[in-house]
Amino acid sequence: MPHPPQAPPAFTPGGPVFAPGFTEPRDRPRGPYARLFQTPGSRAFTAGNLLARLPMGMFSVSAVIMISGSRGSYALAGAVIAAGLAATALVAPWTARLTDRYGQARIAVPATVLAVLGSLALVVCVRLDAPSWTLFAAYAATATTPNTGGMSRARWAHLLRGDPAALHTANSFEQAADELCFMLGPVLAAVLCSALFPEAGTLTGAALLLTGVVLFAAQRATEPPATGRRAGGRSPLRAPGMPALLAVFLATGVVFGALEVSTLAHLDSGWAGALLGLQAVGSCAAGLLYGTVRAARDLPGRLMLCLAAMTALMFLPLLAARTGSVPLLALALLAAGAATAPTMVTGVTLVQRLTPRGGLNEGMTLAVTAILGGIAVGAATAGRLAEHPGPVYGYAVPAMAAAVACALAALAKARKAL
Repeated sequence: MPHPPQAPPAFTPGGPVFAPGFTEPRDRPRGPYARLFQTPGSRAFTAGNLLARLPMGMFSVSAVIMISGSRGSYALAGAVIAAGLAATALVAPWTARLTDRYGQARIAVPATVLAVLGSLALVVCVRLDAPSWTLFAAYAATATTPNTGGMSRARWAHLLRGDPAALHTANSFEQAADELCFMLGPVLAAVLCSALFPEAGTLTGAALLLTGVVLFAAQRATEPPATGRRAGGRSPLRAPGMPALLAVFLATGVVFGALEVSTLAHLDSGWAGALLGLQAVGSCAAGLLYGTVRAARDLPGRLMLCLAAMTALMFLPLLAARTGSVPLLALALLAAGAATAPTMVTGVTLVQRLTPRGGLNEGMTLAVTAILGGIAVGAATAGRLAEHPGPVYGYAVPAMAAAVACALAALAKARKAL
């Protein structure tokens, strides 16, 4: 039944006065992020996930400060962190597979409890001056920490299936959130450890992680359904195109690891942290902006374009470092950071497309594992070049690694492997 026409507002010197029954239109266009968080339950699980994700940038810095301060050895601290990273690369895909099979709440909470106990054990071992091997064992126990960013992206993929534009915006938001957490986490850890006591960063991170995961897991309405045992037990690793994409992620990880170590070696001062923060700012801003761009229909093609842009921009830090100018290097890192978020968003969206339904958590974690492996390789390579022939040459590694990633993506697309 048609509604009777509403009376227009009468204008007065103080502004329009609306007639009884007149309501302002509610269908005003909103931005993509405002529309994204109109999704029921999205704000609640995002808040919990951000709280759980912040400690991801705190743990390694806190452990280095705590162990080096107690044992007087950065080499030992670095070795403990490297061992924990290796343990995570082995354990994380299995944790993610269990998460897909039995549900996020049933696996993430107990896995987090185990990881928190590992962090607490590390604090106790440091305080009691326990043998060095106990530090390795305790930090390795934190490898059960669930991939909180991957779980959040899996929820978005479940809630927004059939809406590629909204999923593109969600992935852009998640990438920006990653950058923000990894930018603020180390700063928070350093402040806590220096202002309070050396163990404060680890203890705070453990508390935030457990609280955030519990809050996140409590949002059962948005949780992807558990799949049980998948037919044939197939892993996303066997999905067509996934090995080629993981190779691209591995090379991209080399970019991240090499860029960080090269900057630390080149400056060897407090400016290094500030400049790496600028890189994260550039990536965070680019990620949010990229979320407003129309989603790509040809994802492999868009990934190639992003990697080509990354390759070009990664030469800027190398050129700036050769001048010896810190302001120029800061601008170069800001620009280089702007290329990483669009690349990661496109790559993650492609992971979601290639991963068989019911394996999203594992697919996301495999991508993260590949990146972590690349970070380790990039850090080691850039560190060696920084010593011989010199710090400036370490910046050649991220540029070359980005070019390799672009070539791998182009080859995979030409062979229709993506």
